[in-house]
Amino acid sequence: MANKYDLIVIGSGPGGYVAAIRASQLGMKVGVVERSEIGGICLNWGCIPTKALLKSANVFEYITHSEDYGIKVKGADADFGAIVKRSRDVANGMSKGIQFLFKKNKIDHIAGFGKIKSGKTVEVKAEDGSVADYTAENIIIATGGRSRELPNLPIDGKKIIGYREAMSLEKQPKSMIIVGSGAIGVEFAYFYHSIGTEVTIVEYLPNIVPVEDEDISKQLERSFKKKGIKIMTSSEVTNVDTKGKTCKVTVKTKKGEEQLECDIVLSAVGVSTNLEGIGLEDVGVATDRGKVLVDDYYKTNIPGIHAIGDIVHGPALAHVASAEGIICVEKMAGHSPEPLDYNNIPGCTYCSPEIASVGYTEKAAKEAGYEIKVGKFPFSASGKASAAGAKDGFVKVIFDAKYGEWLGCHMIGFNVTEIIAEAVVARKLETTGHEIIKSVHPHPTMSEAVMEATAAAYDEVIHL
Repeated sequence: MANKYDLIVIGSGPGGYVAAIRASQLGMKVGVVERSEIGGICLNWGCIPTKALLKSANVFEYITHSEDYGIKVKGADADFGAIVKRSRDVANGMSKGIQFLFKKNKIDHIAGFGKIKSGKTVEVKAEDGSVADYTAENIIIATGGRSRELPNLPIDGKKIIGYREAMSLEKQPKSMIIVGSGAIGVEFAYFYHSIGTEVTIVEYLPNIVPVEDEDISKQLERSFKKKGIKIMTSSEVTNVDTKGKTCKVTVKTKKGEEQLECDIVLSAVGVSTNLEGIGLEDVGVATDRGKVLVDDYYKTNIPGIHAIGDIVHGPALAHVASAEGIICVEKMAGHSPEPLDYNNIPGCTYCSPEIASVGYTEKAAKEAGYEIKVGKFPFSASGKASAAGAKDGFVKVIFDAKYGEWLGCHMIGFNVTEIIAEAVVARKLETTGHEIIKSVHPHPTMSEAVMEATAAAYDEVIHL
């Protein structure tokens, strides 16, 4: 009976550990199989340690620009080793916090690599090679993802690296080429540039942060170029020669080939799912193009087996995995949770200026057939932004002209990742533009730009 559970979760990232805790709250006996650190990539090698690095970069940037605020500082130096150590300490602290939550909720940590077998069984191979079987009425696969590798950009961990190596290098590189300009790429671009590394971003598509509204992409490109980050869009790395002391990088552009040189190449071209070797084929779990096929409540085609997080459809974001995990176990426990609305998921990028968005871009809203009202409010017109010395960026809102539905919200600027939740909650509550305009926002704040942008959409803006 010791090896029998109501639920076994494979993977302890923000999908797995949240699902496990919620299941325990609902009265289930839960075991979590984890081959590495508790908390998964997000807590140990993703969301949390990168934010610690970015905070160090942010502090250093304040110091190097302190005279803008009337303060003189001499001799500031970025200690790369100490910055990395702080980041690792933050990650370790968070991982220990999840271990505490496991104990508090009586969740068993089953250390090892999990593989699904028939008969609702999970085989776990421990680090010492020993193997044990565990059974459960329900199994959740939450194995997450890893850096995607391009055939012409094989990660060697030394000169061509992925995000994991980027946050734990022994020595700060003098120069770096970052391939890909999604959230991972631009966050590391900001971090390394801020502490003195010469950074070049190479993006295959015409705009950086290509999933964002085009106005956001253009603003970030302007802000990054102003800082001194080199950006090459509509460009492709075709070859990297790592034989010498440096990397010789061949970049194909619209004008022809360019040869660049750098110490390190960071591959930031997305995420591949971790589906190999976990027994999906053995038990017949259906997949399509590297994703597990699930219904609205994360059931696979095999009874008792579920999947959540990066390995299923939808954006590969920590908060999405957590929401999916909660919905999955609540349904399992006989509750009636609402399916997740994937069109109301906020996306946040923590470079400087920050980016936050939810819902339709302007282009997507038009393509969906909406007649729209668009409002923008620049932070250059915001009293709080001026006082903070953070005038870069704006808030952009998109409303349906016919019914007033809030279709999308896009922000770039200081601390906007803390503001976007207003739009997420308002959209969930089916709030109209009129209600946002008539909701009194505090002054002076960055958040009042949401109200001002909405007023601009309806030709009622005061401060423009």
